[in-house]
Amino acid sequence: MCDKCDCDQKIQELLERNEAWVQQVNEESPGFFQSLVAQQTPEYLWIGCSDSRVPANELVKMDPGTIFVHRNIANLINSSDMNALSVIQYAVEVLKVKHIIVNGHYGCGGVAAALKPGNPDLIDHWVRPIRKYYQRAKETLDQLPESERIDRLCEINVEEQVRNICHVPAVRKAWENGQELSVHGFIYAIKDGRLHNLNVSISSLDEADKMLLRDDD
Repeated sequence: MCDKCDCDQKIQELLERNEAWVQQVNEESPGFFQSLVAQQTPEYLWIGCSDSRVPANELVKMDPGTIFVHRNIANLINSSDMNALSVIQYAVEVLKVKHIIVNGHYGCGGVAAALKPGNPDLIDHWVRPIRKYYQRAKETLDQLPESERIDRLCEINVEEQVRNICHVPAVRKAWENGQELSVHGFIYAIKDGRLHNLNVSISSLDEADKMLLRDDD
């Protein structure tokens, strides 16, 4: 059972940290919060893992309001996730983002969970697509040490999510209408703070269809 005094103290600490942050921002950048109220016009939709060690704005040194963020365990996009699909549609059709970035990270716990024996927990259901990606590349992946195997599967997972986004109706519609939009795959190394471009960028319906046809072969 939660200790009420301890719980209240932790919540109060968060509020005090917020107040300190507000004061610091106002001192360093007067008018910063007023500028955020004016409008939200991000060029980027960032789809990342829920891992708290991967702060989207901070690791690319950009202010709040410049990146529209969606997170879930293992940065997955699938056709049954109305939350993710709604975020993508809003970002593309309303915010008119120009770039969708799928950002995974090495050592991802969600990806690692997909390599473990299945169980009836909800998390197993969620990471099931990653288990399929593993089976496709099993012969190559099994030759690697465990940590390298997980990291390579993290990269494969990002690549697969880029492909999945190319199936999303809002994305395909945007390309059909000539809207400027690209989908990219990045991966983040927590151990050194660096982002890596996986060079799986798609910028048109033609490019998407060619990639999807190769996948079907």
